[in-house]
Amino acid sequence: MFALVDANSFYCSAEQVFRPDWRGKPVIVLSNNDGCVVAANRQAKEAGIEKFKPYFQVRQQCEQKGVIVCSSNYELYGDLSDRMMQVIGRFAPEQHIYSIDESFLSFHRCRAIPNLSDHAQALRRAVWKECRLPVCVGVGTTLTLAKAANHAAKKISGYKGVCVLDNEQERVAVLSRMDVGDIWGIGRRITERLKRQGINTALQLSRQVPALMRREFSIEMERTIRELNGEVCKGWDVARADKQQIFSTRSMGERIVEEECLRQALCKHAGIAAAKLREQGSVCSTLMVFAGNSPNDDSPKSFKQIHRFAFPCDDTAVITSAVSALVPYLFREGVRYYKVGVGLIELANGKHVQPDMFNSQPGNAKLMKAFDGLNQRYGSEAIFMAAQGISPKWGMRREFLSPQYTTRWGDLPVISC
Repeated sequence: MFALVDANSFYCSAEQVFRPDWRGKPVIVLSNNDGCVVAANRQAKEAGIEKFKPYFQVRQQCEQKGVIVCSSNYELYGDLSDRMMQVIGRFAPEQHIYSIDESFLSFHRCRAIPNLSDHAQALRRAVWKECRLPVCVGVGTTLTLAKAANHAAKKISGYKGVCVLDNEQERVAVLSRMDVGDIWGIGRRITERLKRQGINTALQLSRQVPALMRREFSIEMERTIRELNGEVCKGWDVARADKQQIFSTRSMGERIVEEECLRQALCKHAGIAAAKLREQGSVCSTLMVFAGNSPNDDSPKSFKQIHRFAFPCDDTAVITSAVSALVPYLFREGVRYYKVGVGLIELANGKHVQPDMFNSQPGNAKLMKAFDGLNQRYGSEAIFMAAQGISPKWGMRREFLSPQYTTRWGDLPVISC
């Protein structure tokens, strides 16, 4: 059996953890630079707030309905997600973290659990008690059925946050009430094709001939149908392949019009990309730096530069120095820069790089180990390269940012007795 544990409106729930007075009230979370609504809890949806709508279009509606508006607090969400996953992982011998708010569990390598429903309820209570995050649990004989069960636990009344598909009657009951577009892996275009053929529910799809659907759609469709019927066809990779390219990009909260500000922004992204590079144990041979204004501007402009290292490296100082040297080739007077980024391409495994007998390897491995260790211990950017600036004016606009309660000393909650 497999289980899928999914947090309910995770971003909104995370905002409510340290604000109990917000529980039961409508909450939305905005995207980068407070652009669009990316998360809305049930109360906000009932108030008529739609996801992915630009905030300026719903601002007045939020004010009228008393909707609490939050900017994206990624530091808080990431830390609470880590804590939640640690609690979830205690309830099964195998865990696969699927996303920031979803985790698969496998019960195949453990003793038989007498009552999976009680086990799932205990999991929900533990996550709420230790993290104050509401989750739903779906259990099924395959990953796709676990996803379907989770959908039922969250959307179909009567399940109270837990759904276990361990018999044919329950499986048919859930799939018959599930839209075909809600099946894991079935996208919008495929949904439209299926509905044109009269396949509207998950149960109807499960009763199609797998081989015929494979010829008409793909092998993934065949696997999905077989999984809906309890045949295990999908799994998760125990070891993930290393990324072949690493990018760090961002749209600016304030337009950049000065060369030094552009240098600081690019150097910051160089540091982010270099940290990701070392995290997966890779080195970089080629660096790409780009910057431009908005494609919606009257005169869209974009600039790009490539730098090739004489020897593959992963040192933040070396990469930052190379980025800084390219800035004069990217900057143009009069251009109001909106989006910048750094890309590390042509990556290789750091353990298998052939050293050069006649040239020393650039960078300082011991320094970078200490650099990463301090940032892991004391929080992101506890130390950083001065080239990225101390108080940047170009940072992401987050007018409704809540405190970073768990990752910033100054934001620790204070209790007065």
